[in-house]
Amino acid sequence: MSTPHVVVVMGVAGTGKTTIGPLLAARLGVPYAEGDDFHPQANIAKMSAGVPLDDDDRWPWLDAIGAWAHGRAGLGGVVSCSALKRSYRDRLRAEAPGVVFVHLSGDRALIEDRMAHRQGHFMPTALLDSQFATLQPLQADEAGVAVDVTGSPEEITGRAVEALNGIPESAA
Repeated sequence: MSTPHVVVVMGVAGTGKTTIGPLLAARLGVPYAEGDDFHPQANIAKMSAGVPLDDDDRWPWLDAIGAWAHGRAGLGGVVSCSALKRSYRDRLRAEAPGVVFVHLSGDRALIEDRMAHRQGHFMPTALLDSQFATLQPLQADEAGVAVDVTGSPEEITGRAVEALNGIPESAA
């Protein structure tokens, strides 16, 4: 990529945002921020209890991520954020207009299997159905790419870099 964009690695829980995000940031030579770190403790407690967040829970979290992205404008960066709804991505773009999205997507069974085997994460597999029900994939007018999550983290990251290279400068 010829200019340093801020990339939001998005997708349902278990797609690998926390794995792919740092790998992508390293490949692009920019800093990485873990989207979960922007959640207030009340949100983490709610999700840990198996209760999906509602929009009122998400707005402050999205605003905090948007503020980080805004601060990285022109410098580049990668941040993970589920960004499942168009309205959430619009909120991020309102704060940081040049963000580009990498939507990690894949088969529900594969994602559930990966979630079941990860250690130390607060998001239970039980919330995966609510994540898929909420998901609104990127639309044609949104700067971003969809990247399939099959294969190794390095393969997925390579596909993401290749796809990002195909985004015209004027789209971001």
